[in-house]
Amino acid sequence: MSNGVLHFEDVTVGDTAPVRHHALTRTDLVVYAGASGDFNPMHHDEVKAKEAGQPSVFGHGMFSMGLLGTALTDYVGIGNVRAFGVRFAKQTWPGEDLVTSIVVTSTRIDGDDHLIDLDVSLANADGEQKVVGTATAVLPTRD
Repeated sequence: MSNGVLHFEDVTVGDTAPVRHHALTRTDLVVYAGASGDFNPMHHDEVKAKEAGQPSVFGHGMFSMGLLGTALTDYVGIGNVRAFGVRFAKQTWPGEDLVTSIVVTSTRIDGDDHLIDLDVSLANADGEQKVVGTATAVLPTRD
């Protein structure tokens, strides 16, 4: 990586992106609800969450995907993500330290595009997978 730009020639299978950590707070849930318009009470109302059988309020899945997406674009560059798909595996809870993992699984050339494929995930500090998925990014070359 030179000048902060990741080039196709610099990437090999098994490379990992810098890990990002985020300590999830109840304030995150309220702020995200306001920004997204998702006011499902399971994300902000402790009483309703417990009445529904949950131990507490829990994080929005799309907030978790956003944390992972930010780590992805920080690694490959804004505007370079061509595909990003995830499965929400487990709920996130206030107080959890969420940790990203991004691993290069393949590099390939498709026409003029120099692509990398990645496995992406978000887990808590205990390693419990919260979000798992894949992504593809196009990278510039040194030519």
